[in-house]
Amino acid sequence: MASPAAPQPGATDPTLIRNFCIIAHIDHGKSTLADRMLQHTGVVDDRAMRAQYLDRMDIERERGITIKSQAVRVPFTKQNGDDAGTTYILNLIDTPGHVDFTYEVSRSLAACEGAILLVDAAQGIEAQTLANLYLALEADLHVIPVLNKIDLPSAQPDKFAEELAHLVGCEPEDVLRVSAKTGEGVEAVLDAVVEQVDPPVGVADTSARAMIFDSVYDTYRGVVTYVRVVDGHLSHRDKIKMMSTGAVHEMLEVGVISPEPKKADRIGVGEVGYLITGVKEVRQSRVGDTVTSANKPATDPLGGYRHPNPMVFAGLYPMDGDDYPTLREALDKLQLNDAALQYEPETSGALGFGFRCGFLGLLHMEIVRERLEREFNLDLISTTPNVVYRVDMEDGSEHVVTNPSEYPTGKIAAVHEPVVRATVLTPTDYIGPVMDLCQTRRGTLLGMDYLSSDRVEIRYTLPLAEIVFDFFDALKSRTKGYASLDYEATGEQSADLVKVDILLQGDPVDAFSAIVHRDNAYSYGVALAQKLKELIPRQQFEVPIQAAIGARVIARETIRAIRKDVLAKCYGGDISRKRKLLEKQKEGKKRMKMVGRVEVPQEAFVAALSTGDSGGEKAKK
Repeated sequence: MASPAAPQPGATDPTLIRNFCIIAHIDHGKSTLADRMLQHTGVVDDRAMRAQYLDRMDIERERGITIKSQAVRVPFTKQNGDDAGTTYILNLIDTPGHVDFTYEVSRSLAACEGAILLVDAAQGIEAQTLANLYLALEADLHVIPVLNKIDLPSAQPDKFAEELAHLVGCEPEDVLRVSAKTGEGVEAVLDAVVEQVDPPVGVADTSARAMIFDSVYDTYRGVVTYVRVVDGHLSHRDKIKMMSTGAVHEMLEVGVISPEPKKADRIGVGEVGYLITGVKEVRQSRVGDTVTSANKPATDPLGGYRHPNPMVFAGLYPMDGDDYPTLREALDKLQLNDAALQYEPETSGALGFGFRCGFLGLLHMEIVRERLEREFNLDLISTTPNVVYRVDMEDGSEHVVTNPSEYPTGKIAAVHEPVVRATVLTPTDYIGPVMDLCQTRRGTLLGMDYLSSDRVEIRYTLPLAEIVFDFFDALKSRTKGYASLDYEATGEQSADLVKVDILLQGDPVDAFSAIVHRDNAYSYGVALAQKLKELIPRQQFEVPIQAAIGARVIARETIRAIRKDVLAKCYGGDISRKRKLLEKQKEGKKRMKMVGRVEVPQEAFVAALSTGDSGGEKAKK
């Protein structure tokens, strides 16, 4: 159903604006519901429509996940009995569901007054559903509970409506039921948004204040900044000022996304839109900054976003050393679009010049690496991911370790590692396997709650290092895919951790070093030594591969030497001649072994340090 033309941006009465987002667990149908809303309101016609319309990146479409929040403005006419009805402006933000992109969700919530909490009618409430609900309640948003996928044969809408009503604090009949696939119930959801979500509040005739909630770099137009206007208005050709940096720019273009960019003369109170100033310097549009008028600036900035702390660190190095400047520029541009990414220059004896990057999780790391390779045409090696440790020495000094090569030598008093509070939602049949997995990963049980007769919430304190790598895959395999996981950082604890070095012919290779728990050090050393034995080609001399903790070797593999056939020209004759040639070869190999340096091909580094495809699997499950 196509709606009448919406009021022009800037002329919109704030009481006719509704800003809301869609939040849910992975794969519960957020993007599909957004697609139906775009079709229902007529901003995208059937010919231009495609699945996951708001997922703009190829990588999002291939993996079937949302990585970046997307804002879109849609007109919706609500019928008032016999008359033509009232046209409202709805600013919809589609958000990611994966725990690694929670920061994107929190930024989207700050630009809204309401949230649609979407739950799969076949799977029910899952861990990230709870996490996103708590984020919305913290942001003081009105929550509209909605059950999706009611058209599925396995749907249990009555059962999960009760669970959802209990969680949100409403009656089961207040839970809306939709099928984002067929479009059933979508109009009722839009009606509920208009009726239940408060209009934005702001002062129109005062100094302009707008919050930057996202930015993107365009090769031709420079930095495109997405803002939510709180007070005043921003007009075309106005001079604007960034309050944190003090930088002043002229607005070359202002407009709204509906769903493609549309120019406007101005955007006012409560509206969500974009600004283009022609700025090429990516650091001048920081997410969370306040934009104001340069001629009549506001005195107080808006409250910014809490900056995310990286949970996982890994080194990114270009395969070709000449690509280092390109990698630095690429990270600069990517950070503009992904404020959770942090990086600093780093040098490795084995891999050359690169960057130490901080990520929110393993999937985040994989997405960043894949975007760098696709969008900037780079070939990269990433080191084994690790977390940040704090090491106290006996002499009273303290070291923060983000890279195993920074691990101090000498007498260590204590090592502190980050811990998280993990929430696992699982059917009651799998309580045993889940608890067993958490115990083997050094977890401490905090408590259990039954959400219903057949679903339970289990809470554990777990070391972050134990869950960032393959915990999710192990959890899914033990519960046949039914369990879901959410976690949040809660502090740190002391632990018996050691640094395991890999030595090739007595020389440590910093790229292969790792910090692991003492109980797991032997198995880690044996596994990596065996892997390297298969990957490193045979040399002219014997190469020992050793795993060591300090000066103590805990595992060893040997790559046998290539033996040149020095007897090829000897046929018949005295055996002593052959023996003499073999002895001479032996002496030469001894000398070579003393001065020889092991050559490790790039492919071996890539294979030994590869993190597999666990992140992608996580996203799809």
